[in-house]
Amino acid sequence: MKIEYLQTLVESIATGSFSKAADNLFITQSAVSRRIKFLEEQYGYSLIDRSGPVLKATDAGQIVIDKAEKMLQLESDLLNDLRVLSPRPGIIFCCTPSFGVTYLPEIMKCFMLLKPDMAELKFFFEMPDKVVDGMRKGLYQVGVIEHNEDYELDEFETFELPGDEVVFVSSPQLGLTENLMPIEMLTGLDLYTRKEGCCSSKLLHYNMKRLERDFSEFNRVIFYDDLHMIISSVLEGHGLAFISRSVVQKYVDAGTLRTHHVLGFEHAYKRTLMVNTASTLPPSLGNFVEEIRAIFKDTPVPVNPVSCHLDDSSRACAP
Repeated sequence: MKIEYLQTLVESIATGSFSKAADNLFITQSAVSRRIKFLEEQYGYSLIDRSGPVLKATDAGQIVIDKAEKMLQLESDLLNDLRVLSPRPGIIFCCTPSFGVTYLPEIMKCFMLLKPDMAELKFFFEMPDKVVDGMRKGLYQVGVIEHNEDYELDEFETFELPGDEVVFVSSPQLGLTENLMPIEMLTGLDLYTRKEGCCSSKLLHYNMKRLERDFSEFNRVIFYDDLHMIISSVLEGHGLAFISRSVVQKYVDAGTLRTHHVLGFEHAYKRTLMVNTASTLPPSLGNFVEEIRAIFKDTPVPVNPVSCHLDDSSRACAP
């Protein structure tokens, strides 16, 4: 049994849609259908109730899903344990996807020019909680997180990097010209966002709760686990995204996207570089850390975005 077939079943029920499962797994919808059909033929039961607008597990399907989730976790644990035993650790780096998409290409270009004979380089993208957890388990030697929470990081050597902000972005096609606006001006539109647990999603949940608002107020909430697909959808004028400014800055500079702050929202988040000094560190790791820090040499002061509040009668923003 291929483990990805079980993962497809779990994802189909979790998203309630074959098309959403296909997007999250980066395969076609027909491939999802074929995998589910194979499982149903393999076990001799219908595993998914397709009668409603949202896919649901049958009784047999729920039994398979419960076991599949345990198998998927075991496989993840196995891979993690093998990484710890690697005889040639090299550099193992983990960061949030937004940091990786924005900065990792330039970091790697500079580092490889400095260390062209470096053989072992491994990179992983994870949510902040998983980056910290992986660092504690010794899975990664270096990590970067973007966050609002105050993590306990005393066991690592840490460096505060310049922060960033998460903003709403829209295409000029939508006609939203104001930088600062109440949430009511946005909730009637489609919202493209990443899965639960990512930096921007957690910050958006926090801000909506602060304003005593609900996600159901948006016309639709569309989940993609691919930043490029989110940006592409917004560029085409299909809706909004709440996303790291650094990820979309080039589009903002080109005038193909506009940024929006919301009254009462906290848009800022911190960025922290961690080094796991408890693990065996290769000599070149210091150079890698310095390349990460050097990428921000032209941004000496952390971003301090506007802080806006609904009860601010002047509706002005404090720097």
